[in-house]
Amino acid sequence: MAYTFYHAVTFVLTFMSYAFFHATRKTFSNVKTTVSEEWTPSFYNETQCNNETCQPYDLWNSHHLFQKRGEDTEFLGVLDAAFMISYAVGLYISGMLGDRFNLRLVLSFGMCSSAVCVFIFGCLFEWIHFYNKYMYVLIWILNGLLQSTGWPTVVAVMGNWFGRSSRGFVLGLWSACASVGNIIGALMVSSVLDYGYDYAFLVPSSFLFAGGILNFFALVPSPKDVGLPVADEDKEKHTEDDYDSTVSVNNGQMESEPLLGSSSDVEVSGAALNRDKAVTMRQAVCLPGVALYSLAYACLKLVNYSFFFWLPFYLSNSYKWEESTADKVSIWYDIGGIIGGTIAGIISDRLEKRTLIVIPMLVLAIPSLFGYSQSPNSLVINGVLMTVVGFFVGGVSNLISAAIAADLGRQGPVAGNQKALATVTGIIDGTGSVGAAIGQLLVPAIQKEANGNWVPVFVFFMIMTFLTGVCIFPLFIREVKDMRKRYTCSWFRGCHKYPLYSDNSFEDDDEPVIIPAENEIS
Repeated sequence: MAYTFYHAVTFVLTFMSYAFFHATRKTFSNVKTTVSEEWTPSFYNETQCNNETCQPYDLWNSHHLFQKRGEDTEFLGVLDAAFMISYAVGLYISGMLGDRFNLRLVLSFGMCSSAVCVFIFGCLFEWIHFYNKYMYVLIWILNGLLQSTGWPTVVAVMGNWFGRSSRGFVLGLWSACASVGNIIGALMVSSVLDYGYDYAFLVPSSFLFAGGILNFFALVPSPKDVGLPVADEDKEKHTEDDYDSTVSVNNGQMESEPLLGSSSDVEVSGAALNRDKAVTMRQAVCLPGVALYSLAYACLKLVNYSFFFWLPFYLSNSYKWEESTADKVSIWYDIGGIIGGTIAGIISDRLEKRTLIVIPMLVLAIPSLFGYSQSPNSLVINGVLMTVVGFFVGGVSNLISAAIAADLGRQGPVAGNQKALATVTGIIDGTGSVGAAIGQLLVPAIQKEANGNWVPVFVFFMIMTFLTGVCIFPLFIREVKDMRKRYTCSWFRGCHKYPLYSDNSFEDDDEPVIIPAENEIS
């Protein structure tokens, strides 16, 4: 199907929507050093003179949350963990809400209400000089729940508009929205931080609220809403017919070989094939590949979000760079993620396989993490090594959370069902966020046990990256065997191509289909 004006508008609106989500989310990580100084007692003496004006001690320390400096680090980790836990729980809920209600309304509500929470947390409490640890945690938990409405809805909208043949490239490029949001957030913070950290929260939250209003009036969730066919609708109908022909009924349950890599049979209830009915959480988890990719993303998102939350703080503390400088340098991690996700998407489209590109990138991510942990105190060298880490870690994360999630939510058992994609995306991203939440508690704990040394933290990242590959390695083996069975070349007989089944199942005794001479591959 040819792209239309609606495709372009949908791409831009969903891209900027999640970019604004991430810009507001990135703000807190970019102002941690300033917030830390604001919440802890000043190192000044009884009085402090500034520009010939002496301020008494009680004015300098009138609104601190902690009794001495250094106690705030663990609380910052608690805030990150509280956000990620509520965000993870919210993703499971938001995925199901997105499949049961209008995607446009769910997204618009989430953007506007999240903007209000960020405004209260960073601006209102500061303006009225209200400082309470419990209220900060409560507001941040609520913000996590509301922010979770973003990813499942925007991925579902993009999955409705863009088909599988170009999904790796389109969604690989589009998934850069998170990285672009990080960059926008970092630039916004660095430009207004000198006026106070409250302005760093005010600007992104204003853009997020305005984006929610725009989506309410302009976003079209599905091509059917404007009389256009849903992406891959014809292919999905064919896939569904093929799937029906290979399904065996056993005690009311249907079994088939999975589409995207699981080597075990999968049971899916007959309701999952109903195009008009949203799938349940259990049915979504039982879809081929969903469980393994969810576990893998839990490990990888821990690493990715640890960079997201702690990178500016790490740069500022380890290299003694100014916070604004650390914010700007941290952008290169996101730039690497943008490039990595796009290139990985293009290659996976050509291969018609995703895991074949994911595993090699994960293998290369491990030495890149080690190299970055040994970076000298140089802006240029640090930025280059950071970009390489972002290419492999952030690039794979973008591919899993967008293109692969969309594939898994539109495969064999649920082909043609528009009310499954948001739920599958919510499960994958939600499980990933559980891992990320655990990471935000472990990172400061490991760093504290190492007496401020960050090398053990990077060793921990390398272990989690390795476990990511372990989780999806069975899918990698299956895809390698699939490729070998599809193309069996002989010097004398040319290439023999096996038929492409919708569920990618191949029996050992399948006879190859001989390609005509004019189509032979030399």
